[in-house]
Amino acid sequence: MTHDNHLPPPELWPTIVRDSPELQYPATLNLARLLLDDHVARGHAERPAILDGNEPITYGELQRLTNRIGGALRSLGVQPGDRVAMRFLNGSRFAATWLAVQKIGAIGVSTMPMLRARELAYIVNDSEARVFVCQPDLVGELRRAQDSFDHPVAVVSVDDLIASGSDPLDAEGVSRDDVALIAYTSGSTGVPKGATHTPADILASADCYSRHVLEMTADDVCGGHPTLAFTFGLGGLLVFPFRVGACTSLIARFSPEALLARIGADRITVLFCAATTYRVLLQDPNLERTHDLSSLRLCVSAGEPLPAAVYEEWHRRTGIEILDGIGSTEMFHIFISARPGQVRAGSTGTVVPGYQARVVNDRLDEAPRGTPGLLAVRGPTGCRYWRKPDRQREYVRGGWNITGDVYRQDQDGSFWHLCRNDDLIICGGYNIAGPEVENVLLEHDAVLEAAVVASPDALRQAVPKAFIVLKDGVTPSEALAVALQEYVKHELAPYKYPREIEFVDALPRTETGKIRRVELRQREIARKTAS
Repeated sequence: MTHDNHLPPPELWPTIVRDSPELQYPATLNLARLLLDDHVARGHAERPAILDGNEPITYGELQRLTNRIGGALRSLGVQPGDRVAMRFLNGSRFAATWLAVQKIGAIGVSTMPMLRARELAYIVNDSEARVFVCQPDLVGELRRAQDSFDHPVAVVSVDDLIASGSDPLDAEGVSRDDVALIAYTSGSTGVPKGATHTPADILASADCYSRHVLEMTADDVCGGHPTLAFTFGLGGLLVFPFRVGACTSLIARFSPEALLARIGADRITVLFCAATTYRVLLQDPNLERTHDLSSLRLCVSAGEPLPAAVYEEWHRRTGIEILDGIGSTEMFHIFISARPGQVRAGSTGTVVPGYQARVVNDRLDEAPRGTPGLLAVRGPTGCRYWRKPDRQREYVRGGWNITGDVYRQDQDGSFWHLCRNDDLIICGGYNIAGPEVENVLLEHDAVLEAAVVASPDALRQAVPKAFIVLKDGVTPSEALAVALQEYVKHELAPYKYPREIEFVDALPRTETGKIRRVELRQREIARKTAS
């Protein structure tokens, strides 16, 4: 295993189960060869691979772009196992760079374009990235982060790599169990965690969920708004379609209007979105009359629970099913999902073939059907945190991945999401760690104490709300609340800012001094319910 000193000790790893024939991968492989080169070799060079609003990018053109980027990275001295960070909007250059990193045997570290300097610096330092490939118009925040890098990092423009690279490029042989990517997730702590995944993990997600649930074929066109920097987007908009030689539609800057236009123009067949996006689209009273949705055969929802009312209205108005599912960055993609023709509104569905899941108590004993408990899952993918052995002990117990979700399971095997069991706030499909926002608020001169919790919201299901205790002499005001929100937006990705701020005299605490966040969350639920 590459850089095993940065991975948890093997005794803390989850149990990996790959007992079906399609999951028996060769000991040495290369993702770029399997997802790209093999399609070209089979005579599909002229098949469209990427639609991004301009001329279609064929598999042959994508291969040439990938080879030039990969060759230039090799010329910069990038070796197998080196980490290469990336900062892009969705588009062909992001896809080509990700594939190029895999082709030369390096480890991809994608970052969301909304991340700020301090967040970028943390990821670079934690991953020990040697090179950072950036879209030219996104380099500003990265330059601001450079003073905080604790080792030399070459910041390069993807355009420069394309100009200096050459074609062809030999694919590096990589162990199926080496680290292929590090995906950073906020999780429930204030320090982002890097979830590592191997080539076998990435392929297994396609060969389980995409193959058996979505039944993806070469005739499909995948589309949606998730960034390729998220494993949800990477799987749905790159790995799944390229695994079968299909096409993907990539939107650089999301808006409901842009998404709806691309569904019709690109003839998208499988749509990947968060539940909040479907709710937003349904606010258009003429959605099904003024927009061409006729190409869609399936919609996928993940990142947050899909309310039954949203599913029912979408299905009634469009005639298209939404398959709700739960996945995680730690598991790479979806492991429990609704099935076409068998959707039960409000249920997450049943276990994806290849996975095992159960609802357990704190001792990992399986709970009786219908009884709430923690969700435990294992299968062909699993959690291995980069340089976080303590967090590994919390997420993996007894070989099972404990996601932090509270579920119940019916007699027929259907899973129903009840709530989260930690401080993670899921807002419109984005994971927001309350402690991370608290730490930034505490840096402000006016703030003495802060607690950030989930507050129920009709559109996003939950939004971060900050309870603030001000320093002596500071007067609470609407202007100060706005100033605190703007401060968080400047220091963290804007989606993390507290949508609501309440100034309080004191925060509820336990006898040991720990903030009672559960009490604050319950107070918010009661307040919103009463109103």
